[in-house]
Amino acid sequence: MEERIEELQRLRAEARKGGGEERIEKQHERGKLTARERIDYFLDDDSFVEFDQFRTHQCTNFDMEDREVLGDGVVTGYGEVDGRKVFVFAHDFTVFGGSLGKVFAEKVTKVMDRAMETGAPIIGLNDSAGARIQEGIDSLAGYAHIFHRNQQASGVIPQISAIMGPCAGGAVYSPAITDFVMMVQDTSHMFITGPDVIETVTGEEVGFDELGGANTHASESGVAQFTAADEKEALDDIRHLLSYLPQNNVEDPPRVDPWDDPERRDEELTEIVPDQPRKPYDMIDVIDRITDEGSFFEVAEAFARNLVIGFARLDGHAIGVVANQPRVNAGTLDIDSSVKGARFVRFCDAFNIPILTFVDVPGFMPGTDQEHNGIIKHGAKLLYAFSEATVPLLTVITRKAYGGAYDVMASKHIGADVNYAWPSAEIAVMGPKGAVNVLYSDELEAAEDPEQRREELIEEYREQFANPYIAADRGFVDDVLEPQDTRPQLISDLEMLRSKRKSQPDKKHGNIPL
Repeated sequence: MEERIEELQRLRAEARKGGGEERIEKQHERGKLTARERIDYFLDDDSFVEFDQFRTHQCTNFDMEDREVLGDGVVTGYGEVDGRKVFVFAHDFTVFGGSLGKVFAEKVTKVMDRAMETGAPIIGLNDSAGARIQEGIDSLAGYAHIFHRNQQASGVIPQISAIMGPCAGGAVYSPAITDFVMMVQDTSHMFITGPDVIETVTGEEVGFDELGGANTHASESGVAQFTAADEKEALDDIRHLLSYLPQNNVEDPPRVDPWDDPERRDEELTEIVPDQPRKPYDMIDVIDRITDEGSFFEVAEAFARNLVIGFARLDGHAIGVVANQPRVNAGTLDIDSSVKGARFVRFCDAFNIPILTFVDVPGFMPGTDQEHNGIIKHGAKLLYAFSEATVPLLTVITRKAYGGAYDVMASKHIGADVNYAWPSAEIAVMGPKGAVNVLYSDELEAAEDPEQRREELIEEYREQFANPYIAADRGFVDDVLEPQDTRPQLISDLEMLRSKRKSQPDKKHGNIPL
């Protein structure tokens, strides 16, 4: 028995070395941790339990039978984050460049199956050159098995992907299906085809960072929701993200002991929204003053900045936040912001996270570029997402709510539970200037001073029609609140809505305008 134990210990030590000390050193020289170092840093101390440590590839092509490495390039298992169970797989770039083969894929699908069966989040730490060419179609089949698991797990357990190195070809599709993607500055890249192939096919010269770096995918493509300066920061942010999420779709999100007074009334909220209707302000100031102090965690901060999304807390309860951002394009909705908001709303709805919406929207972005690229279809995604949501929906109109964008932004008409307006709110079919030009065109044409008369009519229209009291009279907003009363009112409403149950028509699934 002692000899068997010694052999076991030797094999475990060999497996922990991955591709060997030389390759580990090269990984460190690139500013990257190894697969096991990432797992050790991410999980609670001594909580990791590994699967399939001794598996090796089964490929006999290209002399591969002489190149077996224990673990076959991926470390899989489960552990805890802040005492809560999570499953994890980490590509080992020191073994065949983290390339995926048959056994590699079987290890990943096994840990994904366990995560679904036990109802716990799955976190993928990706650092892969893509399919293992030597294993041919077995590699392609392995990727497809993983993609299928991603689809099955979607909306059942949270799926989070961290891109820790190069991910190309098939290696990027799995992260794209997951709920959130984290990238590391300088060391992580994602692309379907690399710069060399692009230059060969199209003649276009492009660098790795410009094509698929963290900044590109966070601000241009929207593929990544988070970026971090280094790997440890990325892993810390994922731990923080998990603190807002339930383990699965049948559990409620975790509540923490509240540290902020639920009756707190912030008088400075009355000064945030400018009296001038076209003057910008920062909606994040509103979010920070109403939610629990320091709790707002923004998602996709660099992409479609005219819409703010993220997680926060109200009296310790996790919520999702969706808000127009008047500082960027006056908070108008466009293609990118509609898609960004729709995906976030659907995630929150899938995982029982109430949604708080702040509205200051003059409408949808006009222009041929938006129309030709499908603003009708893409704007409808946000409408669809809010309309199908069954979680508690709370809405606050701080200033403008014009036209179809008023309907889309979690209005009472599409299912919101409680809707409030501040006294500064303007709710109308269109802005006062546009309405006056349509309604009083003849009068303006005949006026001695058309501009002066237009300004007078705009003020009259704003006073008579663009105010919250008509909507309140119709029951379209439940109350007109003084800004400082918003936090305690929302906390009370959230408590009231905790037992909300909403049935949907029996159907396989809807057909969102993708």
